[in-house]
Amino acid sequence: MTVRVFEIAEADRRIQNPFSREKLSLLADVCDVSEGTTMLDLACGKGELLCQWAAQHGVSGTGVDVHDAFVSDARDRATELDVAEQLTFIEADASEYEVADHEVDVASCLGASWIGGGFQGTLQLLSRATRDESSLVLVGEPYWREEPPPGAVEACADGDSERFGTLATLQQRAEDVGFELVEMVLANADTWDRYEATQWKTVSDWLREHPDDPDADAVREHRDDSRRNYLEYGRRYFGWGVFVFREKRD
Repeated sequence: MTVRVFEIAEADRRIQNPFSREKLSLLADVCDVSEGTTMLDLACGKGELLCQWAAQHGVSGTGVDVHDAFVSDARDRATELDVAEQLTFIEADASEYEVADHEVDVASCLGASWIGGGFQGTLQLLSRATRDESSLVLVGEPYWREEPPPGAVEACADGDSERFGTLATLQQRAEDVGFELVEMVLANADTWDRYEATQWKTVSDWLREHPDDPDADAVREHRDDSRRNYLEYGRRYFGWGVFVFREKRD
């Protein structure tokens, strides 16, 4: 999927993962964020996590994303919510960003663990931006609800059966690199449906308005493949959540 196809499909989403505004608020509560909390959000997309937490809880921080259109949307959203002075949004490849320049209370990456070469690498990458061992590291990551059949592995994990794990597997993988799972907030069927189905209508509307666009076939193919994969496999076998970690002391 090209950058343009991705941006077209994501056009009507402010939260770019299977979460609702209520779940973002719940995540803020379990992380105990408040005025003075500092954050770094890598692959922040349109910055809704930072913007909501800045507006509701007084946090300050930095968001980094490679997509210029998303960074522009994030800055506009910060201005709309009157939190632009609390937040900085940077257009950059999060996998190459100098995280060690930060010492934050919360470091996060929701749904883009490719930036660290996978789940474990992303935990380690984020931890380099934290203030101390009491700081929180948040990773949004898919997981298997149950043992997936080969079709689900192909549809949801590009055929790589080890790419994702069960909830217990995620916990063990985190412990293996020195992190303790202390909380989690999981998507449910409704938030997954909203995340997926919103895209179908967004793409359908765009195709009706741009039938002769040179990317129309690619956009249509992405819509058809993602819809089929979700209805056949994703809704049953695939979960997603934000997992809250701290470095282990023992």
